[in-house]
Amino acid sequence: MSEKEEIDAFQVVHHPFTTKEAIDEAKRCLNCKVPLCRKGCPISNNIPDFIHQLSKGNIGDAMKIINETSNLPAICGRVCPHEKQCQGHCVLNKKDNPIQIGRLEAFIADFDTEMRLNREKIPLKTRGNIAVIGSGPAGLTVAGDLARQGFSVTILEGQEEPGGVLMYGIPEYRLPNNVVKAEINKIAELGVTFVTNTMVGENGVNVDSLFAHGFDAIFMGTGTAVPQNMDSVPGAKLHGVNQSTYLLHQVTAYNDGAIDRKMVPLREGNRVGVIGGGNVAMDTARTAIRLGADVTVIYRRKEEEMPAIRREYEEALKEGVKFWWESSVTEFIEGSHRRLGSVNIHTESGDRIEPFDRIFLAIGSRPANRIVSTTEGIEVDEKGYVKIHERPYGMTTRRGVFAGGDVVHRPQTVVMAMKAAKEVAQGIAQYVDAVRLLDFIDKGE
Repeated sequence: MSEKEEIDAFQVVHHPFTTKEAIDEAKRCLNCKVPLCRKGCPISNNIPDFIHQLSKGNIGDAMKIINETSNLPAICGRVCPHEKQCQGHCVLNKKDNPIQIGRLEAFIADFDTEMRLNREKIPLKTRGNIAVIGSGPAGLTVAGDLARQGFSVTILEGQEEPGGVLMYGIPEYRLPNNVVKAEINKIAELGVTFVTNTMVGENGVNVDSLFAHGFDAIFMGTGTAVPQNMDSVPGAKLHGVNQSTYLLHQVTAYNDGAIDRKMVPLREGNRVGVIGGGNVAMDTARTAIRLGADVTVIYRRKEEEMPAIRREYEEALKEGVKFWWESSVTEFIEGSHRRLGSVNIHTESGDRIEPFDRIFLAIGSRPANRIVSTTEGIEVDEKGYVKIHERPYGMTTRRGVFAGGDVVHRPQTVVMAMKAAKEVAQGIAQYVDAVRLLDFIDKGE
């Protein structure tokens, strides 16, 4: 497979609606008195109203309605598990023909990007200064919500480009990088400042130094950056046993032209195993297929217990990914030169040896302790997840430091991280307003 063929393999699988297709689809909406679709949306998008505006051709008004609840519609429209949420609750599901809500949302957001429709009026940034650590779904949501409420927000990101898991963890064919960049540009247009290549917890940049620079509150949206390993399994340190997130990151960099193909840890024709049954496992398997590998997903439970989005599993099957259910790896066996040669597969019917060139682990992740270890007063549970208060919602045990998304609630979908972040944004606003009011009273002004 040539380099061009490999890159072409990562082109978008499902193409967006044309304008006519989107309006025709919107016209099918029944405008239910009790919109179950909205109840199914974790962030309560006003789905019937934005679809109604779209059906009349009022795309700008549709975008305005979406902006009331979502900062990342072009992303949510592509990667949310719609069949379990908004779309899954549509009454037309009874006829197996629900409104394609995600595709409509993505169409509206893309149209807004392409046509550069008039932006909303944003209040002056006089309400307070907020530092956001991390630019994944949670960080971007907090930043967007607070910027719209008159806060000055600065996002600190350790990578060269903002976006977090959206940029480096979801394959190009499912979520194109140009879509992520466009959404981030819209956040920037709200007045949010992005500072990249800045790892909080290193080189003297920590929570204390941020407060010293005049920030009124700090939000930790750092996600779960440390992947779980299988170090207790014999042979787990062999060359050829890698993390799925490493493969996804390297492939993103390769597709962007930032690194050479030889830096991607997979060769055409490799026999590849992916351990896990979540969305990261599906992304890894489908990515490996696109690189010319023979791919098998190894999952310890039954098919119906797999947490991955159903449509991602079905797409993987169509693309040629194989699945071994109720199977687990009990040993990674050396081939030659400290490289993986095969694995021992345990099933209820017995054990067997299977040859593999590469194994990628997609068995979950946990928070890094970089910020917590350089900051006094932030308590975590036994697994490293940050503890928060209910009032003000999202504040940690360190005054003025808030947290939300996966670093608190365990790894979830993009929209669930956004849901938690929206609640935390309200808590931050309440906290800063209260502190400033008390300062005003103390000064007798």
